[in-house]
This record gives sequence, C-alpha cells and structure tokens, in this order.
Amino acid sequence: MTIKPAAAAARATVYGYPRQGQNRELKKAIEGYWKGRVTAADLRSAAEGLRRANWRQLAEAGVHEVPTGDFSYYDHVLDASVMVGAVPERHRAAVAADALDGYFAMARGTQDVAPLEMTKWFDTNYHYLVPELGPDTVFTADSAKQVAELGEARALGLTARPVLVGPVTYLLLAKPAPGVAADFDPLTLLDRLLPVYAEVLADLRAAGAEWAQLDEPALAQDRSPAELDAAARAYAFLGEPADRPKLLVASYFDRLGEALPVLAKAPVEGLALDFTERSAANLDALAAVGGLPGKRLVAGVVNGRNVWINDLAASLTTLGTLLGLAERVDVAASCSLLHVPLDTAAERDIDPQIRRWLAFARQKTAEIVTLAKGLAQGTDTIAAELAANRADLAARAGSPLTRDPAVRSRAAGVTDADARRSAPYAERAVAQRALLGLPLLPTTTIGSFPQTTALRTARADLRAGRIDTAGYEERVKEETREVIAFQEQAGLDVLVHGEAERNDMVQYFAEQLTGYLATQHGWVQSYGTRYVRPPILAGDISRPEPMTVRWTAYAQSLTSRPVKGMLTGPVTMLAWSFVRDDQPLGDTARQVALALRDEVADLEAAGTSVIQVDEPALRETLPLRAADHADYLAWATEAFRLSTGGVRPDTQIHTHMCYAEFGDIVQAIDDLDADVISLEAARSHMQVARELAAHGYPREAGPGVYDIHSPRVPSAEEAAALLRTGLEAIPAERLWVNPDCGLKTRGWPETRASLENLVTAARAVRGEISAS
Repeated sequence: MTIKPAAAAARATVYGYPRQGQNRELKKAIEGYWKGRVTAADLRSAAEGLRRANWRQLAEAGVHEVPTGDFSYYDHVLDASVMVGAVPERHRAAVAADALDGYFAMARGTQDVAPLEMTKWFDTNYHYLVPELGPDTVFTADSAKQVAELGEARALGLTARPVLVGPVTYLLLAKPAPGVAADFDPLTLLDRLLPVYAEVLADLRAAGAEWAQLDEPALAQDRSPAELDAAARAYAFLGEPADRPKLLVASYFDRLGEALPVLAKAPVEGLALDFTERSAANLDALAAVGGLPGKRLVAGVVNGRNVWINDLAASLTTLGTLLGLAERVDVAASCSLLHVPLDTAAERDIDPQIRRWLAFARQKTAEIVTLAKGLAQGTDTIAAELAANRADLAARAGSPLTRDPAVRSRAAGVTDADARRSAPYAERAVAQRALLGLPLLPTTTIGSFPQTTALRTARADLRAGRIDTAGYEERVKEETREVIAFQEQAGLDVLVHGEAERNDMVQYFAEQLTGYLATQHGWVQSYGTRYVRPPILAGDISRPEPMTVRWTAYAQSLTSRPVKGMLTGPVTMLAWSFVRDDQPLGDTARQVALALRDEVADLEAAGTSVIQVDEPALRETLPLRAADHADYLAWATEAFRLSTGGVRPDTQIHTHMCYAEFGDIVQAIDDLDADVISLEAARSHMQVARELAAHGYPREAGPGVYDIHSPRVPSAEEAAALLRTGLEAIPAERLWVNPDCGLKTRGWPETRASLENLVTAARAVRGEISAS
C-alpha cells in the first residue's frame, strides 16, 4: 500500500521493554543483594540506571512516548499487588519492617513463610506471582513506584506513559487466599478495588502524566457476560473522574472478541490492540463496531513475542486500513518487548546474512519507528527500508536452511500406529513393576541438580579455551558421580544423572539438532532473576547423532538403581524456542518429535528402563480461546506420543509439567499416555491431585511436595502432610514422591536437606500405610 505524506500524525511507542540490561546487570545486582554483597541503595541505583538507559535507547531510536512502570525487580503483577496494598497477612510484618525485603519475601518466601504461588503469564513462558485475595481484603493505594519512575523519565525530558496491570485482569488472575473458600470469586472485589486505581491514576496525573496505560490481556480470553459487565463497569468508573490522565486500555496475545464492543464504548480515550497474525480478527471486528471515532488507536503490528523481522509492507497495509477507523493511529509492538532478547548486534556467532532475518527488542523498536514514519510522512520516505526488508524476507524464504526434503518425507509418512504404545497401561504397569521392583510411594527428582560454581567455571573455561573438552568432561563426570552418590545416600529410589553437561533444558538439545540457531546473549526473563536463552527454530529438524545416551549410560554405570533418561518434549522445545513462522506449529512439532523418537530408541537400546520426556509447556502453549484448543491439543499430544510410542511395554515413560493451571487440560494429560507424570503442587496445596482424581486419571502421578522456586527447606512433616493430602486423591500404589521441578537453580545445602526430608516423609507415610 502506498501512503501519502501527512496521512496521519502517527507516533511510535512500546508497551514495555526488557528489564535486565545488556549483560543481565539487574539479575547480578538483585542476587548480589540477596547474598549481602550489594546494598539496598546500590541495588536501587543500578535499577534506576537501567531504566534510564532503556528510555534513552528508545528515545534515540525515535520512540515518541516511552513506557514507565513496566520495570520490576521481580514481577509486574507483584508490583500491582503492592500498588493496591494486597499484601498477604503472612507477609505484612516483613513488608512493614522493610519494604524491599518484604517484597522479595512475597516472591521467594523465607524459611518460615511461604511465597505467593507462581504460574505462567497467559500463554508465554513468563511467570507471574498470583495475587491472594479474600472477602476481607482491604485495598489501599500506594503509587510511590509508579510516580517515581514517571518522574525519572520526565526529568530526562521525555514524554512518558505509565503502564499498569488493569483492574479486571488483576482480579481475574487472582486466587482465593489460603483459608478462603475455594469458590470465592476475586472479581467480586472490583467495586472495592476501583477507587484505589482511581487514586493511583490521580496521583499520576498530578505528577505530569498525560496518558496512562491499563493492560487488560485477560479480556483476550473467553469471558462470561458477568465478566464483560465487570469490564464495562470498571471503565465507566475510571473514565468518570476529571483528575486523571487520558486512559489507553491495552489488550494483546489474541483477538479481543466479545470484549471489543465493551471497550470501544467505554469512556476512555484510547485502545491498544494486537494486529499480528494470531489476532488478525481484531481488524474486521474493529470495523464491525464502527471503529473508534474520536479515540486514539495504538496498533500492535510488530510481533512482540517472536524474533523474525517484520513484513513492513504487510504492516503498512494493515495500518493504512486502520487510518479510517480512529481519530489517531499510532504504531507499536503487539505486546511488551519483555518477551524477546535485547539486541541482535551482540550475536556475533550467527551468520550476518541470517542475522538480518532477526529482530530483537532494539530492532523491533526500529521497525516500529520506520512504520510510524511511513504512516505519518508517506511510504516514499521509507523506500530504502522497504526495499531492504523485501530482500531480507526473500532471502529467508529461499534459504536451504529452511527445508530438508528427507525430514519432510519422513514426517509425511507417519501413521497413527507410530503414536501409540504397543500395550495398554494396565499391562505396561505390571511389566514395569516387575522390572523395576520399586517400593510403595517411590521417590525421585525431576532431573537437574544444582549447577555448582566449579561446573559453571569449567563451562566458562571451555568457552574461553582455558581448558580442553577432555578437561571439561572430567568435571562433568565428577559432578555426576557426586549426584549419584548423594541420591544413593539419601535413599532415593529412581535416580537422575543431574544434567551437569546441560546449559539449558531446551538449548542443550537445540545445539545438537539441525535447523536450530543458538544465541550467546539472547536472554529473556522467565521469572525473577531467572533468565533463559531461547534458541531460534529456523529450519527443518533432525538429529544427526545421539544427544544424551553417553551421559545417561555413564550415570547408570555408577549405581544399581534405575537412572532416568532425561529429554525435553516436542511441545516444550517449541514453546521455549522462538519458532519459525512460515509453517504450522503442528508440522514443526512432528519434526521435533521424530528426532526425539530416535533418541528414546537409543536410550532404551542402551539399557535405560525409565525415560522422562518433559512437557512443562503443554499448558502454557494452550491457545487463549477455547475454540482453538482442540486443534492445538490434537497435534501436541500426538507429538508427545510420537516421541515415546516406540518403546517396549516394560520401559517406563515419565513426563513432567510445572507452574501452570492444569484443570482444563487434564484430558490432554491423560491423552499423553505417559506411565508417570510429575506436576507442581506444593504452592497450590495439591490442587492438581484433586483435579486428576476428579477426572479419573488412571495412571501414576507425582504431585510435588517440595517447592524448588523458593530457598526455604520444607520440613519432613510438611512434605508428609502434603503427601497425605495427595493420598486423599491418588491411591498409594499410583503415587510418587518428588519435588515440583528441577533443582538446577538451587544450592547444594538446601537441596540436600530438602531431599533428605522428602525421603524421610515418604518413609514415614509408607509406615503409616503399612500400619493401617
């Protein structure tokens, strides 16, 4: 589409930006503070420096309006809880004594006090801390963080827009506090919450905010008439006061659907909508409601969740169509850029031609600015950028990296029988129990053990050339020997090799599969100070040679107890990568599944009797709209079964999932046909065990009794109490005892104590069962 000059006064903006800094300075400062090496003042100074650097980068790139309030020490939903005074009773004393330490106690817990529950932010791999609310919750406004950060940006001479979690989304994400009836609906607190939001907005207006953004991604999900009515009431209330900024209500991750007419009619000055492929229906829906006359539209046309360059010409076509549907059209990414790495320029190991196909946060910002310029000044002013973009898109489409005929032929030949075990579970269970000889309530861990300083140093030394591969592998062997010895001493029944050789549960495999690109600095926040480097899935996938067999066999040679083979499943390989956008996800999943199927076969041939194929991302990748669930779950469960369907009946297949809402995918969990599933349950008080029981789940399960995302050590009695709760839902002959997740991020002292307590708890409850 050709756009003439001065067609619109379009401006460039973003909803949020990566928090960590180029070299993860925020992570280092926070973890230094936890260890007592960094003072609170120094931590605050480091955070302020990162915020200022982000705003300057955005402004220098040409962004007209920078976001504030999106920066967080740990999580923006936790920040919202602090903003509205929703501090759990058990944390109030700590928050009153020291606000910063109390904040981190809510996030991580202490030895004596449990943290807030953590789960996935919609269908991303970002984790948020779940607000705990009840009928007695009293909200109070605390706008200090939001006002201070707005002031910092304004002091730099920048136009700034505060960004807040919207009140409806905040309540829809919340759960009943401990001790509150499970059927309590936090949305009933809306009328109590809205005056607090109004007070915060008034404070922001007094501090100089012209606009404030209220994020309502929960409205991109299926919502009941009562929930839509709550959204209408919320914005009727917030739109009324005169002492407020102009309101921009933002929704993203999917089409807005039935909530669009509600927000279009609301007395707010602007809407921000996602117009990328998964949300393309917003375009026709906006036209159907008559557009947004007299209002601002912020159009999210640059994908904020993936790393491929934007098709500028296609985005300009969308933007040109939108020009007639609102008084003003501005340009943005589809969501916060929190979900992508910072800058492709740091990726020196990626071929420069391929790097031109990629756009991280800084490159996406440049795309947004280019599109805004083309919209405001005419496409002739960006002719060079459009030509370069066309050439880069064509180069990617024509690259031999993207297509492997052998891979495609094999995937096309898959049959239904390939994705089925050769015997039903009842027969498999008998064969597995005979082979493994495990006790009642068998104990195990999820896979990884702490990555020690010595191991990390050896890995850095290998990259720097200070040691050779043989020296590094000797370090890995020593770590593996220590892990096996500890598990035997602690009394665990099914062991793991500890994954000392693995840098990341996805990246490790991606580096050994064709079709993947690995980054060196592509860090993305998963939760708190936990950052991951998602690999980039650029082409067809195959496995040139075995990936894990050598290390699993080495660990098994050190013990007579079974050692699990550990693999990452096909859905998680996709979910925790930046996936290709040029073919259906199901096709890519099938390619990954076939590569993993070869690895499973080699593990079994090497004598591995227990193989775990982790799928922690199965729930998080579930589409936000129910109408899209069936298609996704069909290919996702088929991909898992394709990975595992070729083994003998006496080979026990495990899988693992963590930190998600499982209730609405229990049938899919059943459809995986794994022999044993381990799931997060400690923070959610065994909720998933009850959900499995309600479904009639027929196989074995290990709901976690040790929350590994907190540094606290659960006592043996605490673990035993959770185990007894699990037994109320799952029969003892089908119940396993394990942590919630892998132990990679924990330290050895807490790991030793926690696992010893876990084993003690299992033995105590076994004794109770025997005595009864």
